[in-house]
Amino acid sequence: MDTRTVDVWFDPSCPYTLLTSRWLREAARIRPLDLRWHLMSLTFLNEGLDEDPEGDAEGYLLVPARIATAVLHEHGQRALVRFHEALWADRTKRWIGDPAVALAAAGLPPGLAAAGAGSAYDKRLRASHTDALGLLGPRTGTPVVAVSDPAEPDRPAVAFFGPVLSRVPRGEAAGLLWDGALLVAGTPGFHELKGTPADPDPDVGAADGPA
Repeated sequence: MDTRTVDVWFDPSCPYTLLTSRWLREAARIRPLDLRWHLMSLTFLNEGLDEDPEGDAEGYLLVPARIATAVLHEHGQRALVRFHEALWADRTKRWIGDPAVALAAAGLPPGLAAAGAGSAYDKRLRASHTDALGLLGPRTGTPVVAVSDPAEPDRPAVAFFGPVLSRVPRGEAAGLLWDGALLVAGTPGFHELKGTPADPDPDVGAADGPA
C-alpha cells in the first residue's frame, strides 16, 4: 500500500482536535501515512460572526495558536507535536495549561511564549489558516485534514473536517476509522456526516507513549 500524505490544520486550544491528532498518530502506526502538521485559528474562524461560539471576547484563543506557529516555524514538526501535547499535560484540567510551562516541558525555549502577545507570526498563521479554508470553505472547524497520494500527483486531495472524537481508538480500530473516514470523504458528491452530539467531557488525559 502506497504511503499517503496527510496534511492536518489544527488549533491547539481545541480538546477534540487534540484527540483527533492523537488518533491520526495512532493510525499512522497502523497505516502508511505521512503526517504533516499546520496551524489554523478558531479566532480567525469566528471573525465577523454576530456571536462568538467560543465566548472568547478577549481573544485569548489566539495566544496558543500564535505560539504554536512560532514553534513550527522555529523548531519544526516534531517540536509542534510535543508542544501540543504539553499544553494538555495537566490531567486535572479540561483545558490547556500555561504555554510557557508547556514550552519548557516540550524542551523548547520558554521565550517563545512572547509570540502569543504579539502579531509577529500572525501573517504566517493567517496564510496557513487560509490554506485550510481553501479546502473546505469558511464555515469549517478544526481540524481540517487533506489526504493526497504521491503516486497520483494530479489527483485532487481528499479533504474533510474532523472527525470529532471524545475517545481515541487504538490499534486496528484506529486504522479502520481511518479507512472509513477516507472512504466516505473520497466518495464523489459527499458533503457531510454527523454522529451523536460531542461528549462535553472528552478524554484529554495524557497520551500513551511518546508524542
